[in-house]
Amino acid sequence: MNIILVSDSLAKSRSVTLSQTQVILVALGILMSGFFLAMATYVVTMKFSTDMRNPYLRSLVSALHEEELRKSESEMKETLNSLAVRVGELQARILRLDAFGERLAKAAGIKPTEFRFDEKPGQGGAAPSPAFTRDLTLPEFRQMLDEISKVLDDRTDKMGVLDSVFMDDRLARKSIPTTLPVAQGYYSSNYGYRIDPITGRSALHTGVDIIATPGTPVVAAAGGVVSTVAFHPEYGNIVDIDHDNGLTSRYAHLLKSSVKVGDVVMKGQLIAQVGNTGRTTGPHLHFEVREKGVPLNPNKFFALDRKEGPIPVALRK
Repeated sequence: MNIILVSDSLAKSRSVTLSQTQVILVALGILMSGFFLAMATYVVTMKFSTDMRNPYLRSLVSALHEEELRKSESEMKETLNSLAVRVGELQARILRLDAFGERLAKAAGIKPTEFRFDEKPGQGGAAPSPAFTRDLTLPEFRQMLDEISKVLDDRTDKMGVLDSVFMDDRLARKSIPTTLPVAQGYYSSNYGYRIDPITGRSALHTGVDIIATPGTPVVAAAGGVVSTVAFHPEYGNIVDIDHDNGLTSRYAHLLKSSVKVGDVVMKGQLIAQVGNTGRTTGPHLHFEVREKGVPLNPNKFFALDRKEGPIPVALRK
């Protein structure tokens, strides 16, 4: 390598020739000088950084620490907010399950003291050994929340199905004529074959007769739609109710009715008053239950209400 030196103080330029080895040594010298300069700068910086009496270094280190703390706090807040949302969702779903449980317990006739949904379940045991305990990690805690969420989904679906079954049973019960239509009275004639009080011959009595004073309230034995309000030569003043499941009920020999055709009535609702109209020997209520026009024994339906059991499937059809 040839180096030409030109200067105003020199009368003429000078030339310096460097061999390849000399060039390599010069380059290494420059590199080593840079390295030692960097090391010296680092050592001096570290030395002065430990001297917190230097306001500049102290503010610089403090700013760096504050930035790291702000970043960590922001990440922690985001994580806590996310977990709080998940926990809130689980709490809401547990409250809904408690409501389901209370409703099912009530429908099943279970005493409230047997299942206390507002109390924590009893748990306990011996204190675990420190060798078998450890803190949960954040991923493990998230996994536990996911598993609890899946279990709640499964329990909610199953309890929802049970609630629907009980609801269907309750609705079916409301449309089954199981309520005695007269609260105060007694039987004067039962369902089945009897001696007809007018002709004196054996004949099928298609309902039950309940003696009561004229004007005694008559209530619907089940919910349904009033299909007939009329006068019949034999039954006198009548009210027929269609229960929309193949069953109808008839209330006969009435003094007067309190409903009209097309009215929707509920079980136990006032519909008429006991009278003495039609083919009778005295004031009473004649009550019938028919399935697709075929007379049934009303006492079987009254027995269902006393048993407080589920409605037989045959009666739901």
